[in-house]
Amino acid sequence: MTQLSIPSEFNATMRKFGAPQTIIRSYRYWSVLLRPAQATLGALVLAAHEPAKAFAELSPASFTELHEVTRDIETALTQAFHYDKINYLMLMMVDPDVHFHVLPRYAQPKSFAGLEFIDAGWPAVPNLRQINATDTAINQRIMNHIQSCWS
Repeated sequence: MTQLSIPSEFNATMRKFGAPQTIIRSYRYWSVLLRPAQATLGALVLAAHEPAKAFAELSPASFTELHEVTRDIETALTQAFHYDKINYLMLMMVDPDVHFHVLPRYAQPKSFAGLEFIDAGWPAVPNLRQINATDTAINQRIMNHIQSCWS
């Protein structure tokens, strides 16, 4: 694995999603962050470090590393929460830096830390407006659990 130190500077999108506190894993070209608004249990943000506003602007090296990062994400989330499907949404309507919302999807409610998490959009498109209520402490527990499952 090519895990590197957390980048010294964060783009606006990474800061919006709580960097550096929400960073689960950082690579040379990408960071994986916990999405503070948990639309589904284990929802993440996968943010590019390069100053790109369009997917095609990323370097070939960034695309190469993306393969490793997505494999690591899927392995960790499978171990952590046993999702049924996974969705990668590249919307970039509000936050222009290249990033994906990574949403593990669940046919049935999931329990974690004494809370029940619902996938309100299942089996259709994810519902990003329906958020499972969490707080900083619960989000930290989710992050710690995902990190413990990272290879």
